[in-house]
Amino acid sequence: MTHNFVTTAFTLDGYRTTQTLGLVRGIVVRSRSIFGTIGAGLQTIVGGNISLLTELCEKTRQQAYDQMVDQAMQMGADGIIGMRYDATEVMSGVTEVLCYGTAVKIEKE
Repeated sequence: MTHNFVTTAFTLDGYRTTQTLGLVRGIVVRSRSIFGTIGAGLQTIVGGNISLLTELCEKTRQQAYDQMVDQAMQMGADGIIGMRYDATEVMSGVTEVLCYGTAVKIEKE
């Protein structure tokens, strides 16, 4: 499966779904380090993009996405449709990032 076959849509253009394999997901729970918290706090004084937190968020989303894709591949999926992200603060400074979608088998139309 290639990342070209992961979409937030419920169809893949030029392909038809032949089988729905079920829900796939990736979950990462991440906390900020004391150094990251201090660094981000200093960046808020200057204003603008808080690059330390932006990088942390992007890395966390990518890890959850990769876990989801790995699970789909283990199921024999060709693609993932309806992909979404969700984030929940589990406790102060600790966030869960969930990436989920529906694993499918597809064929070219």
